[in-house]
Amino acid sequence: MPSDVKQQDITEKNDPSVMRQWDEADFSTKFEEFYKIVDGLKIGLLGTYRPGVGPVTRSMALAKRTGPDFLFLSNNHSQKFKDIEAAKEVNVSFQDTKTQDWISVSGTATTSNSDPRIKEIWSRGAAAWFGDLGDGVHDGSADDPRMSLIEVKSKYISYYSTKVGAVGYLKEVVAANVTGGVANTGNLRQMKEDEIAKARKEHSAMSS
Repeated sequence: MPSDVKQQDITEKNDPSVMRQWDEADFSTKFEEFYKIVDGLKIGLLGTYRPGVGPVTRSMALAKRTGPDFLFLSNNHSQKFKDIEAAKEVNVSFQDTKTQDWISVSGTATTSNSDPRIKEIWSRGAAAWFGDLGDGVHDGSADDPRMSLIEVKSKYISYYSTKVGAVGYLKEVVAANVTGGVANTGNLRQMKEDEIAKARKEHSAMSS
């Protein structure tokens, strides 16, 4: 049921509408659930910063997750590569519209069209977005010079894992409106650089 909002709770540091949903789970629990959510989605949004425009976001298919980091394949003629060249700080986000679980990852992006991992993660699905230009070079294969890797190294991760179904969600919202409490439908968690570095070291072999 919703938590009661008490006068002593209402400060800039522990407003109950925000702080009571933060869940201080242990390292293993946080990352296990993070991997479970992201591995079940595969399609996310990659946000870059474009000089003179501002934040720009586009849908991207996740080619591979290695520990807490992400690999994407993309055409290096697309504007996102100019964005990354100008500003390497990016955001990757995912949302499950059925459960309302979501993930937001802030990280640093690097690009390459010669990384050997391109051949490891290339698929016919990726080729469909390139096409075969008929010149024997630009054919959508892993050797196509347009085929490039975008690697995002995570620096900060936050995610929300819903713990109630549709009925439970509705009950929490209704009860909160009636009682003046705060709806509690799941766990909001965060992982900072020290934890992410540990996960990168321990989970590098864990991928999807």
